[in-house]
Amino acid sequence: MRGARSAKWVASAIVVALAATACGGGDDDGGDGGSDGAAGNPDGIVRIDGGEPQNPLIPMNTNEALGGLVIDNLFSKLLDFDDEGQIFMVAAESVEPNEDNSVWTVTLKEGWTFHDGTPVTAESYVNAWNWAANVTNNQNGSFWFQDIVGYEDVHPEEGEPTADAMSGLQAVDETTFTIELNDPVPYYDYKLGYSTFTPLPESFYEDPEAFGESPVGNGPYSFVEWNHGESIELTRYDAYAGEDAAQNGGIHIQAYDGLEAAYTDLQSGNLDIIRQVGPRDLPLYQQDLGEDRTVAQPYNGIQTITPVWYQWEDTPPEVLQGVSMAIDRETITQTVLNGSRTPADSFVPPGVYGYEEGASGDITTYDPERARQLVEENGGIPGNQITIQYNADGGHQEWVEAVCNSIIDALDVECVGDSKVDFDTDLEAREANEVESMYRGGWLADYPLNVNFLKELYASYAHSNYGRFENAEVDELFAEGDRAATLDEAVAAYQEAEALLWQEMPSIPLWYQNVNGGWGPNVENVRFDTAGVPVLNEVTVNE
Repeated sequence: MRGARSAKWVASAIVVALAATACGGGDDDGGDGGSDGAAGNPDGIVRIDGGEPQNPLIPMNTNEALGGLVIDNLFSKLLDFDDEGQIFMVAAESVEPNEDNSVWTVTLKEGWTFHDGTPVTAESYVNAWNWAANVTNNQNGSFWFQDIVGYEDVHPEEGEPTADAMSGLQAVDETTFTIELNDPVPYYDYKLGYSTFTPLPESFYEDPEAFGESPVGNGPYSFVEWNHGESIELTRYDAYAGEDAAQNGGIHIQAYDGLEAAYTDLQSGNLDIIRQVGPRDLPLYQQDLGEDRTVAQPYNGIQTITPVWYQWEDTPPEVLQGVSMAIDRETITQTVLNGSRTPADSFVPPGVYGYEEGASGDITTYDPERARQLVEENGGIPGNQITIQYNADGGHQEWVEAVCNSIIDALDVECVGDSKVDFDTDLEAREANEVESMYRGGWLADYPLNVNFLKELYASYAHSNYGRFENAEVDELFAEGDRAATLDEAVAAYQEAEALLWQEMPSIPLWYQNVNGGWGPNVENVRFDTAGVPVLNEVTVNE
């Protein structure tokens, strides 16, 4: 949904647990087509659980996990991050700033092609980013380009664009382009590790709508077929120029209505990999599958419940602090979630640079007496009822009910879950401002800085700010971080912004995510990266 930094910034437990790098890492020995050195059947298909992407398959319009699973295998990024948060180059040869971080120069590796055989050039990036930033194209990821000089010309707050391209984005030659920023950003290379910054082929502009149904990328897999609501098929791209070439013949992504059905198929041999085991099967899945075919490790993700401010606008933040203190995170994570989550004490996960242990103070500590006092002294819950919207296909019902029961016991208010049939329907309700009270929020690291867990969710202009939280002081602290001279200063400014967020309560962090996945005997070399996603290009198929 992705500057190097020292390993000391990563929590030691995560360093030990994670054996992963996003998109396969920088040290893989992939041959053409991925068959060199691969065990088993190099043309075997890997079957993994998934669901229906919310939007057409365009990188700049995809900001949710189900679409991201497809995009991240069809498209290769300029750079990525290893398990310690260190940058390694993928399609880029180098990404270098000038002295004050106001202009960044990207040099591409040679020999890369799109799946239609056309070359990937500097213009492929420049044109794609200009199209995505243009307000008339209505892309979810358009705001990611707002740092670039000329963004306001293609994406004005009101009216029509006055230009077709951002003046700060220039192709120097076939393999070099420059990015001039409105203000220096010391961590801009981190941002370039997100899939929104991928290239598009010239064929895209002929019919973007058709492209979204049958995309052409530059990654280790090419697109075959999308049977809506059922499955998506990808095949190995034999002309792939990257070092992380596919070690299998392709990917079959099967849509499921719930995690339990996927787990049943895994056990019966109809599925090879499940990305997350549901609460029902958590207690026994390692015993069922065997520890050598399961994973239980933390990753850079967080779960929240988020109020929508068009329903809570007249409510003091102290009320939401009280709601937070009414939730017994420790008991819920240890019982309902079988110890597979860690109670949150920050808006930022421990594996991300900028995490501060105990940032929440006592706001995430279970204290029902203090919780009731805060709520009653500050006007109470709107309508005396909390509704938590969630997607029924994600294994959330059990913990939503447990959170509600904890709130009911502590505050003597009504609390119910609002189940949406799938994640796509859930997101549609958020975007249409149709959430009744709160929604289940989840966020995976796009890049391993606290910036990503704060700005991309709580800036007034952020697309993923579905709670519609607005605070000018918070926005200004974000801006100060972006103008900082060094990476450390930027992170410190965002830590200051987080301290203010705990006063304003745009969301209620619940717990940090663990990935609890598994795989069947037909596949080997399965591992999950720091975002909790299986690295599919490395998987080998036995038959």
